Amino acid sequence: MARIGILLMNLGGPERIQDVGPFLYNLFSDPEIIRLPLSSLQKPLAWWISTLRSRKSERAYRAIGGGSPLRRITEQQARELQSALRSRGIDATSYVAMRYWHPFTESAVADIKADGISQVVVLPLYPHFSISTSGSSFRELSRLHEKDNEFQQIPIRCIRSWYDHPGYVHAMAELIAEQIALCELPDEAHVFFSAHGVPKIYVEEAGDPYQKEIETCSRLIMDELERALGNRNPSSLSYQSRVGPEEWLQPYTEEVLAKLGKEGTRELVVVPISFVSEHIETLQEIDIEYRLLAKECGIVNFRRVRALDTYPLFIQGLADLVAATLKAPEISLQDVAKLPSGVKLYPQEKWQWGWNNSSEVWNGRVAMILFLEFLLEIIGGNGPLHMIGLL
Repeated sequence: MARIGILLMNLGGPERIQDVGPFLYNLFSDPEIIRLPLSSLQKPLAWWISTLRSRKSERAYRAIGGGSPLRRITEQQARELQSALRSRGIDATSYVAMRYWHPFTESAVADIKADGISQVVVLPLYPHFSISTSGSSFRELSRLHEKDNEFQQIPIRCIRSWYDHPGYVHAMAELIAEQIALCELPDEAHVFFSAHGVPKIYVEEAGDPYQKEIETCSRLIMDELERALGNRNPSSLSYQSRVGPEEWLQPYTEEVLAKLGKEGTRELVVVPISFVSEHIETLQEIDIEYRLLAKECGIVNFRRVRALDTYPLFIQGLADLVAATLKAPEISLQDVAKLPSGVKLYPQEKWQWGWNNSSEVWNGRVAMILFLEFLLEIIGGNGPLHMIGLL
């Protein structure tokens, strides 16, 4: 019987306060998180940003107990999925590959080879595809695959995204219904989807399908919820967790909360739609920051739908997804690691100056480079600006 390896890919998170700085450095070193025209600037900029953000991030992690529970939950999801598949007669072993913290993808690949796995199914724990999440994880795995002859001998099947899979949609609807039932006026409770944001340029100029998949997914969940409850609750969709001055997908969560408060919304059921595990964005950003903001905006009842974690219907849905993938035509790592049709990691390939969207990307990059050079000269005390007498 074939030995199947299930590779679960996720972001990763710092497990201790002392891990926060190194985790942020790994995150911002990824060119698919922050895109620069000169790759040589990536690591210095990552060091600078991680240094500036570490203290604030450390406070956030202290507020949820001192570290991220993401690794623990993901490993538990892996065990539950493995058990569900084995109960169906599939000889499966699950592995966890984190993008920016332990256990890294290299470690998972080494374990797969050591265990004599005969076929791998790659399952990103991001329901919705984005260049900066699933895309980055797939391309990291592809880079490792290209330079490892032994790994290349193992057939690999990939799941690109699964935002519309019935198991995921039904599980989300069930958990939302639980919270609606606890409201004082269930039929009037406002279902508030909050998704992790991505830079707007990813969608508009790089062709990232993330926004379309998020919007479709929220509609599917609301349709399923209406069938279950017999009532169509009001709903909204917003995006959270933006970083830096660049414009991200809108509307922003904090702005929609303020709008709903002004409109007299009193009961809110908040749905972390793009998160399948509890971590910093749910436990701190939503549960602490947005809960306080909602109260200040006049929203009386703030209920947050728990993350899927190891919810049985969700785990069975993942097992269905893997089983179907093993029977379906193969989607190779090479195919899935490619950017979507028409997508380029650096959308603007030639220099333009002006005020259009493409030019603004380059204008911002140049300004960032100049600011970084200025900062380094202030710290180091020498450089071109010192040489010409400007500092």
